[in-house]
Parts: sequence; structure tokens; C-alpha cells
Amino acid sequence: MGKTVRHAARATLQLGFAAFMAFGTIIFITVLLITAIGAVTVIGIWLVPETVLLIRRIAGAKRQQTAVWTGTPIPEAYLPLTGPLRKRLRTAVRDPGTLADLIWMVAHYAYGFLLAPALLLWPVGLAVDGVRCGLLHRTPWVLPLIGRLADLDARWSTALLKPGPKAQLAERVEELTATRAGAIAAHGAELRRIERDLHDGTQARLVSLSMRIGLARRAYDQDPEAARGLLADAQDQAEEALTELRHVVRGIHPPILTDRGLAGAVRALAAGSGLDVTVRVHGLEDGTEPGARAPAAVEAAAYFVVAEALTNAAKHSGAERAAVDLLREPAGLRVTVRDTGRGGADQRGGSGLLGMRRRVAALDGTFALTSPAGGPTVIDVELPCVW
Repeated sequence: MGKTVRHAARATLQLGFAAFMAFGTIIFITVLLITAIGAVTVIGIWLVPETVLLIRRIAGAKRQQTAVWTGTPIPEAYLPLTGPLRKRLRTAVRDPGTLADLIWMVAHYAYGFLLAPALLLWPVGLAVDGVRCGLLHRTPWVLPLIGRLADLDARWSTALLKPGPKAQLAERVEELTATRAGAIAAHGAELRRIERDLHDGTQARLVSLSMRIGLARRAYDQDPEAARGLLADAQDQAEEALTELRHVVRGIHPPILTDRGLAGAVRALAAGSGLDVTVRVHGLEDGTEPGARAPAAVEAAAYFVVAEALTNAAKHSGAERAAVDLLREPAGLRVTVRDTGRGGADQRGGSGLLGMRRRVAALDGTFALTSPAGGPTVIDVELPCVW
């Protein structure tokens, strides 16, 4: 009996919240009318995206309340309302998620009032069930009915608020658009870096090399010793130019990945980082067996994530130790880098973390940063791929 009463009490709160939102819908109808009039007269056109945001908050509150009752969260799929007014208006009108929320509000306005009278069953149920349990020793029936009504409200809300295929597709398209923009920005930044390295380093050394060879040719007949000295300098310049070219190539795709695989390349990074780094590899080994290696783009992204993370840990965090985990999963590759530094890393404060996020997003991966003040800093990356 006690368990039934407690369940009925929770169900009553669930139904009470539904009734409260139904009454609130009456007030919100006034907001919708004001927004519609403002949109028609153009004077209050700016109210449309603000009203849509309010609708999303109301639907979000219902999703959260339903998830508490059922134990299963209801996902949401909305297009972001950002940018200038024209763009926000276009998004507000075309967003399938907003249309679904409006349909739910209309339906909830109807069935919310139908469920509200069930609140009166609570005191009646206590009295009737008390008599039945005390005199006739029969199972209570009124209080479980309240629970079934609360379950009905949760099922209806879940069915109406769950994003449909159009909303999910629209959200996915928006996500891919943002990812493509980030990938283009990252690609442009990489091209500028390569151009800068070639112009400031390799090109300057090649020009100096050409000049020294020309001077050596002129001095060869009259001053062979000076010519030999110039040729020796030219050889040094050629070697330095080759070093610069290797540096540029390494920035595009590190040759060590081809030679040693991702596991070996990461161990080499750890050895040269200046930190006490523990590398744990699961399912990759050395990457030489057939089918054990990820695609080259995925390996390069994972390598640069580890390289940037260890560089940041050594330069900025004050860490002495770090750990790198490479895990082969059925759907892709997971990379986790943890350091024992002071924490407080913020991807808005530097290009390194932003570059990592863009590189990962370009491959449709996920990037998560956790860095509370005092540490530790944890970077967790998932890169989808087919093995």
C-alpha cells in the first residue's frame, strides 16, 4: 500500500505539472497572437525568433519533466537561431523542430485539461482505498489509475516531442555546414602556414644557395680557394633547405606515420615531449598487420591531436606527467590525452585547441575538452573510420 501511495504521489505531481502547463498555454496564446500581429505589421517582426526561443524552452521543460518520470531522455533537434534578423527569421520559419513543438502545444492544451481532473482522484483514492484495504482487504484501484494516467501523458509527450526525420535531417545538414566551414578555415590556415614556411625558410635558403653558387663560378678561375669556400657554404645552405622542406612535409603528413604506424609515431612523440608520458595502445599494436591501421587522414588527425596536446602540456600547463590512450573501437579510433597540469585550458583562448577541434570536425569526429582549474586537463577525441 505504501509503495502504491508513493507512486500515486509522484503521478499526481506529474499530472499537476501537465495541468499547470495547460493553463500556461492559455497565457501563451496571447503571446502568439501578439507575435502574429507584429509579424503582419512588420513592426514586431523581431518578436518571431524570440517567441520561437520561448516555445523551445517550454518544450524543453516538458522534455525534462517527462524524462524524470520515464527515466528515458527525449532528444531535441533544433536549428540554431543565430546571426542577423533575416537569417533568424528564415530559420524560425523553416525549422521542423519548432513546428513539432507547436503541434505538441496545441495537443497538450487539449489533453492537459482532460488529465487535470485526475488530480481530484488523489483525496478520493486515499479514502476509498483505505476503506477497501481496511475492510474488504482488496487491492487498491484508484491510486494505480493515477499512475497510468501519468504514463499516458508521458507517452503522448514523448511521441509529440521526439524529433522527426525532417528535424534530424535539418540539424544534420546544419552541423555538416558548420563542419565544412571549419574544415575550409582549417585548410586555408594550413595553406597559409605552408606558404609562410616555404617563403620565409626554404625559398630564402634556395636564393642564398643560388647566389653562392654564382659567386663560386665567377671566382673559380681567379681564386679557387674562395670558390671552394663558397661551394662549402652552398652545400650547407642546400642541407638547411632540405631540412626546411622535411619540416614542411612533416607538417602535411608526418613520414613517421608511414614508417611506424600511429602507435609508434605517438611513442616517438612521447619520448621527445620532455614529459613523463605513459602511452597505452589497445587494438592497434604497431599497425603493421593487415586491417589494423586507420585511414591516413584519421591517423594524421590523431597524431596532430596528441602532438598539440603534449606541446600545450609542456609549455603552458606546468605538467610533469601525461598519459595517452589509443583505443581501437568498432566504429573508429578514440584518442585520450590527460596531463597533470594546472588546468584552466580554454579553446577560445588559443589557436591550438581550435585547430584540433576543426581538424577532428573535418572528419566528422567529436572533440571534448575538460580542464577545471587545478587540473587535470583531459582531451577526448573520437574519429569515425572503417577498419
